[in-house]
Amino acid sequence: MRQLRNLKNLHGFKLKARDGEIGKLKQVYFDDRRWKVRYFVVQTGNWLLGQEVLITPSMIDGVAAEEKQIAVNLTCTQIRKSPPVDTELPVSRHYEQEYFRYYGGEPYWSTDPIFAPTPFIPPPDEGELPKQPEHPHLRSSNEVEGYHLHTQDGQIGHVEDFVLDDKTWAIRYLEIDTGKWLPGRKVLLSPAWLRSVDLARNEITVDLPSDLIKTAPEYDPDQLISRDYQLALYKHYGKAFENE
Repeated sequence: MRQLRNLKNLHGFKLKARDGEIGKLKQVYFDDRRWKVRYFVVQTGNWLLGQEVLITPSMIDGVAAEEKQIAVNLTCTQIRKSPPVDTELPVSRHYEQEYFRYYGGEPYWSTDPIFAPTPFIPPPDEGELPKQPEHPHLRSSNEVEGYHLHTQDGQIGHVEDFVLDDKTWAIRYLEIDTGKWLPGRKVLLSPAWLRSVDLARNEITVDLPSDLIKTAPEYDPDQLISRDYQLALYKHYGKAFENE
C-alpha cells in the first residue's frame, strides 16, 4: 500500500536481495529539480567488507515496515560486481554512466527533458579529483539535512528530514524544525514551493513569509500524514492540493 514515509524512519532498514541480505539504508541521493530519489546508499555488511553500494528506486520491490526491510530485485552477486563508489566524493556523471552500463536500463537524465543531454565524460587522471560536482543538482540527504530555511523576510529553522512517497520515491515534503523561533515545533513544506537550494550557503530559499511558515499546521513525525492534514496544509499556504 502506497505511503508517505520519513527518511529517518527508514534509516537502518535492512535491504534484502533475492538471495540474501545486502546491508542497511544509510542515506539517499536525490536531484533538486525533480525532487526524486535517484539512489539509495546502502552500507553493506561483512560479506562486502562494509563498503557502500548504490541501489536505484527501480530495483526496489517493496517496503515491509513491521520487519524493517526493503526488498531489492537483485542478487548478491550482481551487487558485489557492481562498480565501486566512494560516497565521500560527489557522484560523477562518469560513475553514473558506468553504473547504468553495468545494470542496464535508461538513465534518468536520458528520458527527462529537464536534464540536458550529457556526453560521455572520461574519468579524471589518476590523482586528479573534481573541484566541484559535475552536476550539482544531485544532492546527498545527509548534506541537505541541516540546511537553513531562508524566507522572504529572514531565516527560520532548518531542514530536519524528508518525507518520501514509497511508490514514486519522490520527496513530497521537507520537514522543517523551526528551531529557536518556536522550539520543538515542526512544519512541512513542499519542494514545489522552494525557489533554490544553495550549496555554498547551506540554505534553501522559499518565496513565503516567515509568519506563514510559523503558523502552518504542526507536523508530528510519529503520526501518519493523512489526506485531511495535507488539505489543511495546502489551504494554509494558499496552494492547490494535487495528490500525485
